[in-house]
Amino acid sequence: MAGGQGTRLFPLSTPEKPKQFLDLADKGRTLIQLTYDRFLAVDPLARFWVVTSADYVPLVREQLPDIPQEQILAEPAPRNTAPCIALACWKIKSRFSDANIIVTPSDAFVSSPDLFAVTAKKALEFTAGKKAIVTIGIKPVSPHTGYGYIQVSDAKKAEKGKIVKVAAFKEKPSLELAEKYLAEGGYYWNAGIFVWNAGTIEEEFRAFAPAIAGVMDRIPFYTPGEQAAMQDLFPGCEKISIDYAVMEKSSDVYTIAADWPWSDLGSFAAIEAVTGKTIPQEIKDAQDEYQRRKAEAAKFLKKS
Repeated sequence: MAGGQGTRLFPLSTPEKPKQFLDLADKGRTLIQLTYDRFLAVDPLARFWVVTSADYVPLVREQLPDIPQEQILAEPAPRNTAPCIALACWKIKSRFSDANIIVTPSDAFVSSPDLFAVTAKKALEFTAGKKAIVTIGIKPVSPHTGYGYIQVSDAKKAEKGKIVKVAAFKEKPSLELAEKYLAEGGYYWNAGIFVWNAGTIEEEFRAFAPAIAGVMDRIPFYTPGEQAAMQDLFPGCEKISIDYAVMEKSSDVYTIAADWPWSDLGSFAAIEAVTGKTIPQEIKDAQDEYQRRKAEAAKFLKKS
């Protein structure tokens, strides 16, 4: 998934070139390139699909030239993660009906790709032949209030690297509640990484988001009419996250706990922690001013 605008990191990240297309980790590779590299370590023969804004297709093609053009999907309109994921999974399933799929954001950073590969392979083995969704939960290192949390059904098994049922998804908490989660144990950061087979996710969409499934059924993938149908139908999808549409309703969701460093690089502090470099104050001031103006515009629109 590579359609976000990364406005929390303005002016480093801009709507013209958001953070997934920048080398924010200071590794000589952009975040989407590092994501691609990370999954090549999971399976060097894997096929990759990218769902992004039409405006960013040239950036994807420039930075990931090995991905075939037909596997870069341009959303006609931003509709949040559920329609985005459905679009890719329906297209994949139309040609590869037994596909085993990992869905991931393109703008997070993992400093240990080898350890990530071990976790991802375990999840793929689990979902390959059964109806199951596996989320990757990140072991929290602080009471972070900027992430959603996953509560597991068996904390002891999760700590041992076992795949366990999800008990509940928790919204971004207050500091007091986040501290409670860490003290109790059995809670993990929700990294937004999901693993399932193509049949499972189709069944879940039909059960819990049938309107979105109905839209996808009407798109004739891999035909001359695909693009026109997408342009016409996709904007009519409900704007909803995969968490609300499917994850919080399904009874077949599991988690595998990850004990490797992960960051969504969603703040200047997170970038400084990863790179060891200080963001200039004038850039931080520009972000503060941007957020102030954004809040003022929101108030004006609400009044009018």
